[in-house]
Amino acid sequence: MFPKNAWYVACMPDEIDDKPLGRKICNESIVFYRGPDNVAAALEDFCPHRGAPLSLGRVVEGKLVCGYHGLEMGCDGKTGAMPGQRVRGFPAIRTYPVIERHGFIWVWPGDPARADEGALHALEWADSPDWAYGGGLYHIHCDYRLMIDNLMDLTHETYVHSSSIGQPEIDETPTKTVTEGDVVTTARHMENIMAPPFWRMALRGNHLADDVPVDRWQICRFTPPSHVLIEVGVAHAGHGGYNADPKVKASSIVVDFITPETETSIWYFWGMARNFNPNDKALTASIREGQGKIFSEDLEMLERQQQNLLAHPERQLLKLNIDSGGVQSRRVLERILAAEQADTAAVSNTAATATVSA
Repeated sequence: MFPKNAWYVACMPDEIDDKPLGRKICNESIVFYRGPDNVAAALEDFCPHRGAPLSLGRVVEGKLVCGYHGLEMGCDGKTGAMPGQRVRGFPAIRTYPVIERHGFIWVWPGDPARADEGALHALEWADSPDWAYGGGLYHIHCDYRLMIDNLMDLTHETYVHSSSIGQPEIDETPTKTVTEGDVVTTARHMENIMAPPFWRMALRGNHLADDVPVDRWQICRFTPPSHVLIEVGVAHAGHGGYNADPKVKASSIVVDFITPETETSIWYFWGMARNFNPNDKALTASIREGQGKIFSEDLEMLERQQQNLLAHPERQLLKLNIDSGGVQSRRVLERILAAEQADTAAVSNTAATATVSA
């Protein structure tokens, strides 16, 4: 259903600053917390004593203490101590590789031996003072692939987001979709149009006129396992559009990290990074508020879509030209999943052969 040998955003750092956080990711129940030296850690959310969720406990001097009977757990998954009891012989519970980087806590829910920090995406906007970022988190009851479809086909903006970023020219302008390796890119460029309300606000935020024609672009880029980064922006018409001088445009990267919870629910980490007026905190707050409202409009549509699909599993859906980004992204996922399943089968067969030989 979803690749497991990959890095997913698990939470934002401040979510584990004061207490443990329980979160299901790719059907794995995991507890996140800060261990010794304030380093992020992740364990199976299961106390080996009586099966209570460790996320209901507390952190004491870097040790996770179960909230049921006080069993202390180490970051290595081993039991440490418990008042009046001998517990060091308990089998260790599962641990998960974790990275804190780019302003997020990332987790690898698959085979820990395959976890590679070098496989984490480079995000040029995340660690640069020339960029500002604001975002949030939504919990949505839908298949993670439906959200990928949604973000790789922005035609829906005309209808779902008609009062903010939608406009008829989106429908009228064709897209170009290409796949290079595991990366799928869908691009749309609109010329000599009037900016919709959200982008008029962004132009004003960059001290530019908002009542003149603009060139607008949307470049959606899917990378496995389920990340979509979208370059968006407007420039005063006739100055080169996407390649225009920064002095005449307002551009940003829409950040979409989609983390599957179950087959029909996701953790959706959304945000926008911009490289104009990065120190204007009021502008960051204004853009975050506007974008939050835009994404909330997708929420109901996706959840109701999921309900319809579950109620009618036999129905075949139409595929149109505008669906090319989502279709090609799904093909990439299918290829990755097939490779993971083949690896798992090979490991199982090897283990079975070894057992028989023994």
